[in-house]
Amino acid sequence: MKLVKEQKQNIISEYKTHDADTGSPEVQIAILSGRISYLTEHFNIHKKDHHSRRGLLMLVSKRRKLLDYLKSKDMGRYQNVIGKLGLRK
Repeated sequence: MKLVKEQKQNIISEYKTHDADTGSPEVQIAILSGRISYLTEHFNIHKKDHHSRRGLLMLVSKRRKLLDYLKSKDMGRYQNVIGKLGLRK
C-alpha cells in the first residue's frame, strides 16, 4: 500500500532541504522508510505474502543505494538522516 497523501506531505515537510524540495535523497530515503515500516507490520499479519515481500526487498535495496550515494557525497547529511530515522543502531 502506498502512503496516504497527508502522510507523504508530512514526511516531505520534515526532511526537505529547501521550500520546493520533493526529490532530494533525504526525502526519498524518508518516504522509502515509511513504506518499509508499513510493509514490515503487514508481514506480521500476512506471513505468506511472498509477492509483497519481494517488493519490500526491492525497497530496502533502493534505500540502501540512496544511503550509499548520500554517504559518498556529504557525510553530514548522511549522519543527519540516519539519526532522524533511527537507522544503524
